[in-house]
Parts: sequence; C-alpha cells; structure tokens
Amino acid sequence: MVFNSLTFLIFIALFFPLYFGTRGRGRLWICLVASYIFYGWWDWRFLSLIMFSTVMDYWFGLWLTYLDSPSEVRASWKNGSPTLQIFGRITAWTASWGLERKAVLVFSMVMNLGFLGFFKYFNFFAEGFASMVRSMGMSPSWTTLHIILPVGISFYTFQSMSYTIDVYRREIKWEPSLLRFAAFISLFPQLVAGPIVRARDLLPQMRDDKKFEWRAWHSGFGRVLWGFFKKIAIADSIAPFVDQCFQSPETFGSMHLLIGVVFYSFQIYCDFSGYSDIAIGLARMMGFHFPENFRTPYFSRSFSEFWTRWHISLSSWLRDYLYIPLGGNRGGKFATYKNNMLTMLLGGLWHGANFAFVFWGFLHGFYLILQRTIAPIWHRVIRVLRLPSMVSGGAEMATVYALTLLAWVYFRSGSIGLAGGDSFATANAVLSGIFSGEGFSFGAVINKFQVIKGVLLIGILLCVEVSNFRFKWNERQLERPVLRLVLFASALWLIAFFGSFGANAFIYFQF
Repeated sequence: MVFNSLTFLIFIALFFPLYFGTRGRGRLWICLVASYIFYGWWDWRFLSLIMFSTVMDYWFGLWLTYLDSPSEVRASWKNGSPTLQIFGRITAWTASWGLERKAVLVFSMVMNLGFLGFFKYFNFFAEGFASMVRSMGMSPSWTTLHIILPVGISFYTFQSMSYTIDVYRREIKWEPSLLRFAAFISLFPQLVAGPIVRARDLLPQMRDDKKFEWRAWHSGFGRVLWGFFKKIAIADSIAPFVDQCFQSPETFGSMHLLIGVVFYSFQIYCDFSGYSDIAIGLARMMGFHFPENFRTPYFSRSFSEFWTRWHISLSSWLRDYLYIPLGGNRGGKFATYKNNMLTMLLGGLWHGANFAFVFWGFLHGFYLILQRTIAPIWHRVIRVLRLPSMVSGGAEMATVYALTLLAWVYFRSGSIGLAGGDSFATANAVLSGIFSGEGFSFGAVINKFQVIKGVLLIGILLCVEVSNFRFKWNERQLERPVLRLVLFASALWLIAFFGSFGANAFIYFQF
C-alpha cells in the first residue's frame, strides 16, 4: 500500500478512530494488525519475513539480557505472559550452550545480514558469477534463481539490528512484550522507507497511551500535506522529464540533459523527503515523535555537512554502527580515510545490488576524503583574499551541489541496472551528452512547459523550506486557526492543480 493512493486514504480513515478508541494492549494490537495489513497489501506472503525478523531479534535481545542477568530475566517471565514464559524457557536452554554475549551478537548479525543479503543480493552475485564463468569460455548450465526483493526489507532489518546491538552495548534494556516489540518493528508510517527509528527513541513512547491532541493533529496533518505536495506535485510531475533523459540520452541536447539531471536531484529529494514528511506527520498525529530525516541538504557547504542533512537516520546509523566501530577518525589520517571510504561503499551497496550504487558510494567517499585534504588550503585562501562569508559560502554550496549532481547520475542509472539495463553505459551517455556542449541553449530543450512548471514548483519548495528551516515559520502559523486554514487550503490547491495522480510508488521502495 502506498501513501498516495485512494486505498491508503480509506485505510487511514478507518485506522484513527480505532487507534484512539482503544487503550493498552488493544491499541498495540490495532497498530500491529493495521501495519501488517498496510505491508501485506503489496504481497501478503512477505509478512512471514517481517514476522520472522521480529521474533528473531526479540529472542536475541532476551538471550543477551539473560546472559547478563539471568535472575532478573527469570523474575520477569515468572509472572509474565505465556509467550514470554515460552521464550524464557527457550532462552534458558540456549544459555546452556555456553556462548558469550559477543558470540550471540555475532550470531544475530550473521542471521540478520544473511537474511537481508539473500533477498537483496543473491541475484547480483549469482549473475556476476555466471558472467565470469561465461567470460572464461564455459557455459553455466544452471538456471539463476530470481529472488523478488521484499519492500522495505533494508529499513526494518536495520531497525531491528539496532535494537540487538544497543541491548548488547547495555545502552537500552530488553523489551519483555513481544506485542510491543512487533508493533515497534512494523509501525506502518515508517515501515517501508523510513526514517529508521531506533528502539531507544520509539519503544519508550509506546509504553504509554497517547491522548488525542488537536495541536499535534494540526501539526502532523500539515506535515502530511507538505509531504504529499513534494511527492505528488513536484516529484511525480518532473519524473516523466527525468525518465526521458535517462532512457534515451543520445536523443537530447546538452541543456536538456543537464536540466534532467538537476530535476532528478529534486525528484529524489522530494520523493524521499516527502515520504519522510508523511511518516513523521502521521506519527505526530498518533502521538509519537519521529526524528527528522532531511534538513535542506542542497544548502550544505561541505560533504560532511551534507550527510548530516540527507537521509539522517541512515547516515547516523552507519556512523554509530559501522564508521565508529571501524575506528572512526581515531588512528590517524589514513585510517580515517579508509573508514570513510568503507562506510560510503557499504552505504552505496545498501541501496541495491548494482555496481552503479557502489560507485555512487565511492564518489561520496572520495568527496569526503578530498574535503579533508583541501579544506585547510581553502580556508587559507579565504583569509588571504578576505572573501566575504556570503561569497565563500556560496562557492562551497555550488561546489557541493555540482559534485552531488555528478554522483546522482550514477545513482539514477543504478535503478536502470536493477531493471536489467546497463547502468554505467547510461550514466556515461548522459554525462557525455552534457559535456559535449551540443544543443546547450534553452531553445533546444524539448517540453519547455514541463521545464517551466518544474522550475516554478522547485522555487516554491525552496522558498518554503528555507524560510521554515531558518525561522520555523510554518510551525508557528499552524497554531493560528485562520492561517492554518489558509495554509491547508493552499497546500490542497497546489496538490490538486499541479499534482500527478497515478499512485506512483516511492523511489525508495526498491531499496
């Protein structure tokens, strides 16, 4: 089920009365069943995967805690639910195996990553091995098993892994209630495309019933409308222009392709941040607080700043559970470079089983290394030339954005690779067309109306987001009834007038 569909509107109209009309375990059951309906609407067979992941990590958290303090856990399950007592007996039995806590953590990581890797990367490695065998003059006789990628598997796997790791680190306590833990893992607003909400942030919020509050409802509904505007009015409106550029780049001139790449940078931003806005808004209406996932990333003055503004929940996850355990910036300059590169390469591979995504990660790793190398020189140039902060900051923003555009070309081409095309050939054709200089004029651009419409919508986006980021203007205005009505009506009008209502799936569903 996708947010931008009539089915979802009916779903949410039924969900909220049931949610606020129940309390305690009844409300948790409503969340769990509704989330499973939401996820299973796409393909009910994949519900078994999220259920398996949930039960597995619930058990690992219990196992780790039992090894730490068996008497405390026994006391908890003695008077606990029948489910907890069953898992308690299983855990007591597994504790007799003699494994240490670190071994249990490794076991959980192998299970989770193996589970994710099988569904996400089996075809990639199987087809790669078959190609290598064919290049050696042999013909593999087996038929490659094509594995369908379940929607959102990367997101909920990382979410459940963070719970197990945090329990191991003793940063959070285990969750005794399997029902609450299952509702946490599957909570539908963020289930299939984030933000990746960690257990330390969300589980405590789920232990108490949230009361209906008009202020939270208004704020959340406004955020949902803004997310729909980004997705339906901007991302889906400029998507056809972008698709044309990447499907047949050889047929378009330099200016047309450049506009297509710029449009793609805003398409993926509006598509993904739009989903995050809707998820955060829905959670706020339910009484939960989700962390922000985007903060005007294209105004970053460095790549390290970019990754504190873009897909914040993933970049912070990779920082806390990969970059810092690898050593972070401890151990000298070259160790830091190595850790930066490994983190970004794995971040690229997380997006999909295609070398174009890995190359996208490599480019961002290279950018971070280059930034650390030339930053001292650039700061000396600023001091010597006495450049105003507006000039130096503008130059930095322009450089970061231009290099980000270059990386986006390979990222977008990676999606073509997932569909069976040649991603690197597509990316190189787009870049060759842009740098050829042929047809570098607006007169050579096809579909000028689409371009003008896209520029207008992107202009509205930038004006609103910059003003709200700096002054929190929108949040304050939502507290005033008249202005709230004006803002809601304006957002609905923009969506209705400019929107594309094909119920297009969100880009990050494929990851």
